[in-house]
Amino acid sequence: MIKSPILQSLLASRHDVTQNPEVNNYRAKEQECLYILKRCKNIKEFKQVHARFIKLSLFCSSSFSASNVLSTCAHSGWDKSMNYAASIFRAIDDPCTFDFNTMIRGYVNETGYEEALWFYVEMVKRGIEPDNFTYPCLLKACTRLRSIQEGKQIHGHVFKLGFEVDVFVQNSLINMYGRCGEMELSSAVFEKLESKTAASWSSMVSARAGMGMWSECLMLFREMCRETNLKAEESGMVSALSACANTNALNLGMSIHGFLLRNISELNIAVQTSLVDMYAKCGCLEKALYIFRKMESRNNLTYSAMISGLALHGEGEAALRMFSEMIEEGLESDHVVYVSVLNACSHSGLVKEGRRVFEEMLKEGTVEPTAEHYGCLVDLLGRAGLLEEALETIQTMPIEQNDVVWRSFLSSCRVHQNVELGQIAARELLKLSSHNSGDYLVISNMYAQAQMWEDVARARTEMAAIKGLKQIPGFSTVEVDGKTHRFVSQDRFHPNCKEIYKMLHQMEWQLKFEGYSPDTTQILLNVDEEEKRERLKGHSQKVAIAFALLYTPPGSIIRIARNLRMCSDCHTYTKKISLIYEREIVVRDRNRFHLFKGGTCSCKDYW
Repeated sequence: MIKSPILQSLLASRHDVTQNPEVNNYRAKEQECLYILKRCKNIKEFKQVHARFIKLSLFCSSSFSASNVLSTCAHSGWDKSMNYAASIFRAIDDPCTFDFNTMIRGYVNETGYEEALWFYVEMVKRGIEPDNFTYPCLLKACTRLRSIQEGKQIHGHVFKLGFEVDVFVQNSLINMYGRCGEMELSSAVFEKLESKTAASWSSMVSARAGMGMWSECLMLFREMCRETNLKAEESGMVSALSACANTNALNLGMSIHGFLLRNISELNIAVQTSLVDMYAKCGCLEKALYIFRKMESRNNLTYSAMISGLALHGEGEAALRMFSEMIEEGLESDHVVYVSVLNACSHSGLVKEGRRVFEEMLKEGTVEPTAEHYGCLVDLLGRAGLLEEALETIQTMPIEQNDVVWRSFLSSCRVHQNVELGQIAARELLKLSSHNSGDYLVISNMYAQAQMWEDVARARTEMAAIKGLKQIPGFSTVEVDGKTHRFVSQDRFHPNCKEIYKMLHQMEWQLKFEGYSPDTTQILLNVDEEEKRERLKGHSQKVAIAFALLYTPPGSIIRIARNLRMCSDCHTYTKKISLIYEREIVVRDRNRFHLFKGGTCSCKDYW
């Protein structure tokens, strides 16, 4: 008996069938039930219709009906629908390929990746032949689980059964190998394609993006745009936008945005979120906020991207307001959102607010705090100079201490020139055998600030003694006319080197009239003052600014990206340059953005 009022009304609307003389005909009954089945709104209504199929003997006698009941439940997205779908599947006497595909796809959609693989194993054991619809979902499960061995075995089955030529299977293989770190195999599948579709290119772009190979991802994306008439799928666009965000390629990101607006009538939430993330990470916070506010619907990832963007720009109070807005909209905070909020508090010196957010996270209990969360709290306290409290937090945290929290603490000790506590962090880091070149550099720099030159030499000797440990040089990049130019300190290799250093000399001359005095304490070498001043002149950020002043239009914004934290001398220098040359200069260092304008910085000298 159908109890739901909605289903009763649907049944009543089928009077043309039920009043038909053949109402008791088997086919009519089946069509009637299938009609109602497709209109179920929740699991409760579905179970009533399922019971009707069983009562009329339709479920057992018709494989078509059984498959429809199964697929409706498995692909519904209702709470615990896959548990019920599994019970339906077990009641089917002779499940076919379609039924197994239904269960595999259903589990993959509900993140039950291991269950999806187990159903495939059962499918093979029963002798049920897979088809070309089986493998894309299976390969997606391997991708999510990073199960490269299982993925390779499935590739073998694909080859054996002759599905290797199927474009959907090929694209899934490209993506699976790439996301699992097997870029050579991913490229090999891509190169063997006789006809590369937009989906093929998008899969390859996504696979490099998934590995964090941002520069390679953009090179491939440009190649696709240059050598083919294909238009990348939205997934490829999302990956390209992520690459732009992580390489500070604003111009390319804006071009992709323009392409999307011209060719896609309605952007989905993933693309819009990627645009928010790209603009925020490329220094265009107002543009990111504009897109965010125009979105009709937002999810956790959207809010996380916006909160993270506000954090990068030192807008801690705005990030907290955004966090409150997210909660008011009924969205639950997750691991990533809390990291973004805590970072926002850290970059803005909002110690009281950061403590409160962390305590709320512990109290609510929906997110289990990780080392990353504790690292954010330690960073918050350390930046504010509360080193004793930061150390106590590390020593009392209920989870295992790792290099993340000790590295954050060490950095704060260096900034606040507390060698005693910094040595504690250094010992703990070396105990963990993290062998990170950056750790040794921070340790040696901390000793250099205290003029403990013997300890500096020892730290650098230890670093040199570890095989394979390489020091990554500091550099600054600036984009001019669509091309990215990279500079290191004392750079003499650029084709326009002579003009750049003439400009640097002119800038130094102008700065003298503004009262600029080089901060030689930032040169952590045991050399005389004259050499320290000469070394300061050639810092990579200054070289990049000189180049940009020469080769960009007057009044235009200069955008620079750095791989290391900005030194205090470069910070003072850039503030004064922004005033003298009447330019806005946006600098993104390892941790955050600095907007220099009219002799001031958006960070309010707190970074």
